[in-house]
Amino acid sequence: MTAELQRARCLAFAKMPSRAYHEELWEGIPEGLMPADFPLRSRFLLEHVRPPVRVLDVGCGEGWFAAAVAQAGAEVVAVDVAEEPLRRARARYPDLDLRIVDAEGSWALEDASFDLVWVGETIEHVADTAGWLSELRRVLRPGGGLLLSTPDHGRAAMLGLAISRRAFHAHFDPRSEHLRFYTGRTLTELLEDFGFEAICVRRSGGLPGARRLLLVSARRSRF
Repeated sequence: MTAELQRARCLAFAKMPSRAYHEELWEGIPEGLMPADFPLRSRFLLEHVRPPVRVLDVGCGEGWFAAAVAQAGAEVVAVDVAEEPLRRARARYPDLDLRIVDAEGSWALEDASFDLVWVGETIEHVADTAGWLSELRRVLRPGGGLLLSTPDHGRAAMLGLAISRRAFHAHFDPRSEHLRFYTGRTLTELLEDFGFEAICVRRSGGLPGARRLLLVSARRSRF
């Protein structure tokens, strides 16, 4: 993509309502593309699924993780902020409960209605992190579990990016859809601020320069 086209898309996105922005992003993603690190992340998720349990998949995309949870015997509701990934998910997994939610504001989901919330590679795309986490906590029952994955920006990951100027600038391109960058510490502190406890952060990834992830489990406090 040329620099001129990138600038034009950036300006177009800035003028779009949120829903249109996310639809536009999904139009550029090939249909049927397996999510990054799907085997690793699905193993992490399924380690914590103990049917009978009601699970919410936030930012479900084409439904890969929701389908794995359903196959494990759990009840699952999968939500996204764009219709295009849900259309693809309905075609692939017609039995899933798939719903669209607003990127900003409240979700059409009942209070304390889920035992477990899964958020895979989504929190880094959220502009209003405070509002989004408040909604997530609202729909999770007291004592319920949160599972989350997001790119790791700890020292090892940053060292890998620092080795290559090109990789560094590509990673932090302001036209990227990634809006937030987390370390294990900043993510832990954020979740504590929003009433989560028993926070456990696992890191995965190989040599510096390779993709590195934070795999997080936490529990909603009862008060």
